[in-house]
Amino acid sequence: MKKIRVLLVEDQAVVREGVAAILSYQKDIEVVGQAKDGIEAIELLKQTKPDVVLLDLVMPRQDGLQTIPKIKEIMPEAHVLILTSFADNDRVYQAIKLGAEGYMLKDATHEQLLQGIHDVAAGEASIYPSIAIRVIRDINNPPELMFTTDPLTPRELDTLRNIANGLSNQEIAQKLFVQESTVAKYVSSILNKLQLANRTQAALYALKKGISTNN
Repeated sequence: MKKIRVLLVEDQAVVREGVAAILSYQKDIEVVGQAKDGIEAIELLKQTKPDVVLLDLVMPRQDGLQTIPKIKEIMPEAHVLILTSFADNDRVYQAIKLGAEGYMLKDATHEQLLQGIHDVAAGEASIYPSIAIRVIRDINNPPELMFTTDPLTPRELDTLRNIANGLSNQEIAQKLFVQESTVAKYVSSILNKLQLANRTQAALYALKKGISTNN
């Protein structure tokens, strides 16, 4: 079994050690490093080669929002899951715009946290339920999340609709009767055309535009 390698970045020792303890009981997850701020996280990044960076937002020296683009620059294949106490929409949008693929609150259950790690490790979006509801309610006026785009092809539009409805590449491939590798190409093209960083941004964009399977 290939384990999901997690780099845990949290300035509060009690929280950091508590999360590490939870993850230590999971057979398919391995905590490969712990850092108390963004600077330490960047130093550990190349050494630990994590699949997922579990990242706090508010930290001394270098916070989470400053750290996300550095992670993406050094190791773009690493997935970022925010774990924070702050649920305000500005932070959510900014973190996602910078490249985070998931946003989780510290009052999440163990099951929600573990599911979030698995989701982002698989390249899927993971947004804490209460935040997702707020995002949807606020979707008519999202800050700095609209882009000038090239027209999407019909297949790319179908793919975007399915992303907005939470389907994985495999599920989209089955629905569109194409290979999963073909869907991956559609997704890459969508992100390039819409100037988006990841599937989470694509889903938010689709919601803003009113794109759904009913269109």
